[in-house]
Amino acid sequence: MLPAGSRLHTSGEFAAVVRSGRRGGTRHLVVHVLGTGRLTPPRAGFVVSGKVGNAVVRHRITRRLRPLVREQLSLLTAGTDLVVRALPEAAAASSADLDHDLRSCLAAVARKSAGSRRRLGSSAVTP
Repeated sequence: MLPAGSRLHTSGEFAAVVRSGRRGGTRHLVVHVLGTGRLTPPRAGFVVSGKVGNAVVRHRITRRLRPLVREQLSLLTAGTDLVVRALPEAAAASSADLDHDLRSCLAAVARKSAGSRRRLGSSAVTP
């Protein structure tokens, strides 16, 4: 289990990340990342809907994702919130597949964030 300070707790926290955060996706996962500007450790939450499978399957996916996310949280900057949403195809995925997809999603979000910073920076420069 993730420590209490490293977890998203309320539906409002989840909604803020999903609504306002950057998104990256693969066949098995969709990751939403939001930089909040807080000086707290990064936090994470999981969304595994009933479309993925029954309770046993959903808990199995969450158990597989938890240590993978814990490892990635240590690499995120302070104040970052992360929501990992499992897609129905995740039910048949191996832990190695989920790890690869999580890393790919986070890399995609990082590329998108870097690209938007460059665009913002170039438009803010006045001749």
